[in-house]
Amino acid sequence: MTQQIVLAICSFVLALLGTVLLSALSLAVARSGSCSKSFRFETEARALALLKDWLSPKQRASYERFRYFDVVGSHTGTRYRIHHGTQTNIEEISGTGQHVCKWCFVPDGDLVAGDVMLAQKIALETNERGALAVAHRSFVSSGPRRF
Repeated sequence: MTQQIVLAICSFVLALLGTVLLSALSLAVARSGSCSKSFRFETEARALALLKDWLSPKQRASYERFRYFDVVGSHTGTRYRIHHGTQTNIEEISGTGQHVCKWCFVPDGDLVAGDVMLAQKIALETNERGALAVAHRSFVSSGPRRF
């Protein structure tokens, strides 16, 4: 059990380090003035490929079909649904499959969606309490909208 925790923490740290390095590279290129749309597109493609490599077959199938995937929190066993995006893209799902609330936490830097979602996945699966301690929680009505 202790080895699994150490391995999970090491995986999280490595993913976070990779995200920071990608962010630093993106920032350096942007500041040099040579940042182009093609560079951003390539960065997004690499980030999504890396994310898909980290997803289980079931998560990958869900992401490719619906643009979201579910993860289970490391401490509480709570199910979270991570939608494609970079902000307020995490839903907490009840045991009956109902929407409970939305969560927002992101790594520092101007990161593309794939990198953000991978960091969110690893954080929830390895250090759920730490991730939620820095997250913003919001309650969005799931009922009909009134104008």
